[in-house]
Amino acid sequence: MSAPQDRPERWGATSDGPVDRYVLANGEGMRVGILTYGGIVQSVEVPDRAGATANVVLGFDRLQRYVDNPGPYFGALVGRYGNRIARGRFTLDGTTYELPINNGPNSLHGGATGFDKRIWSATRTEDAVELRLISPDGDQGYPGALTVTVRYTLTAGNALRIDYEATTDAPTVVNLTNHSYFNLGGEGSGDIYGHRVRLHAGHFTPVDADLIPTGELRPVAGTPMDFREPVAVGERIRTGDEQLSHAGGYDHNWVLDRSDSALTAAAEVSDPVSGRTLTVSTTEPGLQFYSGNFLDGTMIGTSGRLYRQGDGLALETQHFPDSPNQPAFPSTVLRPGGTYRSTTVWQFGVSGG
Repeated sequence: MSAPQDRPERWGATSDGPVDRYVLANGEGMRVGILTYGGIVQSVEVPDRAGATANVVLGFDRLQRYVDNPGPYFGALVGRYGNRIARGRFTLDGTTYELPINNGPNSLHGGATGFDKRIWSATRTEDAVELRLISPDGDQGYPGALTVTVRYTLTAGNALRIDYEATTDAPTVVNLTNHSYFNLGGEGSGDIYGHRVRLHAGHFTPVDADLIPTGELRPVAGTPMDFREPVAVGERIRTGDEQLSHAGGYDHNWVLDRSDSALTAAAEVSDPVSGRTLTVSTTEPGLQFYSGNFLDGTMIGTSGRLYRQGDGLALETQHFPDSPNQPAFPSTVLRPGGTYRSTTVWQFGVSGG
């Protein structure tokens, strides 16, 4: 590994305090920028098949743009509950909890002031940045004081590993993830419809018009949701499928094919033009594949170019949406004495021409 940057870069401040940017680098041409604001992965620079390096995650070149444009959650840590909770309400141990409504009739990504808008404390080691946040009891309506640690580790083999841990002093629900958008051609280079995606999932959770799961685990066979073999993102995205109509493209949870919680490959993405590849492995049971449907051309990205619909894709490793209201889904309940643990690895590489 390269020697660590001794001091983080001061990247500005919000009303909550100063924000720093840490840089991880290895000897293989990979560099990762991480902000203490929102735990955001601000940049991931990796080489293509010719050795040319580009930033492959969407984001901004200054803090104020993240503050002014929170909606896409570019690169952010989201919690307490990643994805949607129907009507902003769930019942746990006989008590009903009310959450902020910030996405149609639902609560999304932890509410109006989720973890993506907090300043995390940070500790730097040679190959990692460890972030820590304490979410008090009642934060955004969630019960229990939650202590969260997220560790970003860059390996010599061009992988970024994300380890999540959380503990609570009262029963609560937890579903943490990272909301990075990838464009393996380089952010701002155009759309990702030519990227080829493979998902290790034979089922997905269909949604209603409010993007809340119906409770069904539907086979992907015979539908545009079948990515069991590599398929270009744009190949079937404009078919008349009702599920694609609900979301304006792909914005669904896939049920990963797994028999345990071991770290397992969940998805592969490749860009035929640059040759860059990405393999996502996780301990989580689900993966939300989002094709950037709501990017509208109003945001200026890191490269100075506008982000339009389909200019990046997200692969959010997670428990299923609305699990607190869906007893048949894997549980997201965390109780005192237990520890929430989750690991996701982004492995970058190249394929031949």
